[in-house]
Amino acid sequence: MQSQNRFFDDLSKVLNGLAGTVAGVGREAEASARERAKEWFGGMDFVSREEFEAVKEMAANARAEADALKKRLDDLEKAAPKTTAKKPAARKTAAAKPAARKPAARKAAPKKTTPPKSES
Repeated sequence: MQSQNRFFDDLSKVLNGLAGTVAGVGREAEASARERAKEWFGGMDFVSREEFEAVKEMAANARAEADALKKRLDDLEKAAPKTTAKKPAARKTAAAKPAARKPAARKAAPKKTTPPKSES
């Protein structure tokens, strides 16, 4: 019986060592995958949350300013007296150029034909 207990003791030590090794490999693989993901995402052009919020605020301020200026322009256009002045006549361009002429099609030169030779 003593030998069986020793066999099981050795087997349990080997399995514990194997479990520890497998756990260590798993941790190493996870750390390596996490590092590769950081490198991959770091290479992309992502912006930080602070930068995004700053640009978002700038865009909101610009939109508010544009809306205020549009309202002011509309108010000025309503308040301006309407004039009935004639619009200036459209300027005539220089004398109309004659249409470009296409070159005349060349007539094909008549083909030279030789009279049939008579047999003698």
